[in-house]
Amino acid sequence: MIIMVLALTGGLYTLASIGSGKSVPTGIIPFLALVFALMLLAHLSLRRLAPQADPVLLPLAALLNGTGYVFIAELDKAQASAQATWTAVGVVAFIATLALFPRAIDLERYRYLIALAGVALLLLPLAPHIGEDINGARLWARAGPLSFQPEEFAKLALAIFFASVLAERADLLATGTRRIGRWLVLEPRYLAPLVAAWGVSLLVLLAENDLGSSFLFFALFVGLLWVATGRAAYLALGADLFVAGAVFALDVVHPTQTRVQSWLDPWAHFTTSGYQIIEGWFALAAGGMWGLGPGQGNAGIIPEATSDFIFASIGEEIGLVGVTALLIAYLLIAGSGLRVAVRSQRSFSKLLATGLSLLVIVQVFVVVGGITRLIPVTGITLPFVSYGGSSLVSNYILLAILLRISNDNAIEQALAEETFEPAPPAAPSTARRPQVAVADAQAVTL
Repeated sequence: MIIMVLALTGGLYTLASIGSGKSVPTGIIPFLALVFALMLLAHLSLRRLAPQADPVLLPLAALLNGTGYVFIAELDKAQASAQATWTAVGVVAFIATLALFPRAIDLERYRYLIALAGVALLLLPLAPHIGEDINGARLWARAGPLSFQPEEFAKLALAIFFASVLAERADLLATGTRRIGRWLVLEPRYLAPLVAAWGVSLLVLLAENDLGSSFLFFALFVGLLWVATGRAAYLALGADLFVAGAVFALDVVHPTQTRVQSWLDPWAHFTTSGYQIIEGWFALAAGGMWGLGPGQGNAGIIPEATSDFIFASIGEEIGLVGVTALLIAYLLIAGSGLRVAVRSQRSFSKLLATGLSLLVIVQVFVVVGGITRLIPVTGITLPFVSYGGSSLVSNYILLAILLRISNDNAIEQALAEETFEPAPPAAPSTARRPQVAVADAQAVTL
């Protein structure tokens, strides 16, 4: 599968170069060698450190990563060079995660330390002289020459913490403890985690003007709460809190108002906030069913074409068929992740695999929904595809954790089969059987 990914990525890179420059790229051999070396290193490390893990996830991530790189290289050579560097860093982080955590359950032991790190990362952009305000959102942190988005790593930390806490308290949260008339309802203090998650997500939105991350964190917690308890009432309560928070944000947060206005009527704001959405539509419309062809698009006029709106850039050149194939790759990743969750015997591993899969699903939905105007644009990146070092590295870490859980499942299943191995069948008796019994057996057979 890695070789197939190499062929697809190399072919797409060659076609894009021919389409834009009318010639085969001079750096095609070094490019293919780099891609092959990185993916082979990741593959061999996975076979060594987690040999029983799901074999589909890594090639799918490599395919998405390679596809994104091709379109980034077409739009911005400097960003492509940086993306190649961050891909190498992501592969190193992938291997390091597998090596440092030989069992997924090890993450549960450090849940409070991980939660503290997650909250610190979430609030880091608000720190003076460290946080940076870009395009009206305070999402970036700078440490010397390095600039990154802490929220990309905070989402992993919070997913681990949520999974650990909910695995421990699922029964308590699922059972009513106070009687009101004929009804047995949940004690109000047990609803505190849901309300706290809503409050933290709203705080992030207010302080950092980050609509996408706020929705992502809140959806992660509500989704895990529902899976852990099996109570649909949490989904209803979560939806009510989301609506209340959205109404409040519309009255208070100016960037949210701007995005909602451009979502409702982008043509009324064509020269300002609606310009990006409309140009994205033009790109998708120009692509049609089959696309203009790799290298034949004009997506460079779209603001943030390599990050927030790379889905529209891809759709212009490979059309509806191409972006559908891209979405199928994400569905396969999500399906594989949920299959890992179903096969997990430990509650923590089950919830963590579900949470990591949910992170991928929600991010793709938010990005594609914003570009197609199903929901307002939020500024979240498309996993493995969009330009951005923080997003790429964090998603490779996410992938490593998911594969570690998959490997643990295979080992636990093998041990269970060995423990409960059925006794071998008894040797046939050499004693002479009664003639009556033999006759009865022949009659039944007939």
